[in-house]
Amino acid sequence: MAEKKSTKKAVTPKKEKTTKVVEKVVEEVKETKKPVKKTAKKPVVEKKSLQHYIDVINWKKWEAHNMDWLYIEVNAGDLLTEVEAGVSNLKTACNAILDCMLEGDTFIVEPKSKTKVSASLTVRYYCDNLSETRKKYSEVNQ
Repeated sequence: MAEKKSTKKAVTPKKEKTTKVVEKVVEEVKETKKPVKKTAKKPVVEKKSLQHYIDVINWKKWEAHNMDWLYIEVNAGDLLTEVEAGVSNLKTACNAILDCMLEGDTFIVEPKSKTKVSASLTVRYYCDNLSETRKKYSEVNQ
């Protein structure tokens, strides 16, 4: 019969646990592959001031006066589009229209709200007499 030879296998050193290293690598990969949020920055739009609107209205009144027109009509929505198209600054435009009213000027379309802020606000400014002695509409009609 044949003899069985027993040979001992060479003992190989045990492999170190690499799970900790793998976990660190996986965490790093996850951190780098986070979805990037794209935020579109809207350009900052500076709204025109009340004084700017007042200046525009007074310029219109003086132009009409110099052309010997009796009156001009200014609509809040149209004024807003003319000065700052695409900007939501209606309250400032309406306040300027009301502030520029002198005694004798009248509402063509007067909003029912207390603040009178509406795109339909329309005022007729009489331009035949732009004397500084004319009182403001708010002083006369309180």
